[in-house]
Amino acid sequence: MKAEHTRRDFLAKSSLAGMAALAVPFTACANEQKPSAPADSIESTLIVPKANALPITGTFLDEISHDIPHQNWGEKEWDIEFGHMKAIGIDTVIVIRSGYRKFITFPSPYLLKKGCYMPSVDLIDMYLRLSDKYNMKFYFGLYDSGKYWDTGDMSWEVEDNKFVIDEVWKNYGSKHKSFQGWYISGEISRKTKGAIGAFHAMGKQCKDVSGGLPTFISPWIDGKKAVEAAGGDLTKANSVSVQEHEKEWGEIFDGIHDVVDACAFQDGHIDYDELDAFFSVNKKMADKYGMKCWTNAETFDRDMPIRFLPIKFDKLRMKLEAAKRAGYDKGITFEFSHFMSPQSAYLQASHLYNRYKEYFNIK
Repeated sequence: MKAEHTRRDFLAKSSLAGMAALAVPFTACANEQKPSAPADSIESTLIVPKANALPITGTFLDEISHDIPHQNWGEKEWDIEFGHMKAIGIDTVIVIRSGYRKFITFPSPYLLKKGCYMPSVDLIDMYLRLSDKYNMKFYFGLYDSGKYWDTGDMSWEVEDNKFVIDEVWKNYGSKHKSFQGWYISGEISRKTKGAIGAFHAMGKQCKDVSGGLPTFISPWIDGKKAVEAAGGDLTKANSVSVQEHEKEWGEIFDGIHDVVDACAFQDGHIDYDELDAFFSVNKKMADKYGMKCWTNAETFDRDMPIRFLPIKFDKLRMKLEAAKRAGYDKGITFEFSHFMSPQSAYLQASHLYNRYKEYFNIK
């Protein structure tokens, strides 16, 4: 009993001593460091000029993909996402494809009859409502049957999109102020069978049905990094020269420029020291044929064996700086939500967002 009483006295005295210590005013020692600044006020010390690049003002929306995982966002998450986009100056969103093989973004009567799966949400309706809300331009990406990827022939895509284009304009396009254009979603490169005819047919129908709204394409350059995504190689030995690229794409532009208003070449298939040479040729061709020259600034990294992760900021900066030097008209990206968004499944994406904001002086 006595031991227990002694223990309680000791604990009580210790408690009082602790409280007294807390009550003593704090006096900083002369050699003690001051508290650091709040984390949100700390910025990187850049040793390159800031904002010396073409900004990203558009992004693809990739909800029908075959090589990037879904983030399973609902309308709440997408509403937040549009706010993040708006905060850094994005004014244009592009559905990269409205369907791929049997998976589709909206309940198309034509595609459902062909055996496509019924989606749980009408994503086209949702994206258009959010585009209206955030005062953004919305571009509709056409349907991709997958037959081009199986056969190498683009002409397959024309037939299905005859119906899809009409359905979409009737059900959505004429009802939303944000519906401002079309994306002809076939990703091609050089010497693709049927490309000129397919692009022309789909581009003409898009323009005819919508009263001339703009259309664009986003092909890839057959550079050293144009390798199979599912393969193990990061580069290939045989790649197109600048001269070959200009000749082959000059022929394609000549055949489509009356119904395709802009071309946004993907920028990730060439090396960083090749950017200026290819970009200057792209701008030269676009100017010759009266087309807008955009860049598709890929925000995923093609230089790593893991496919695909957010890109290193300096790589993105170099590509956007080259686009500015070449006099490009607009920068879009594939793709903000996975590779640059603060709420992306990839932690690195939020850091890329922060580095981009620092570089462009966005608070």
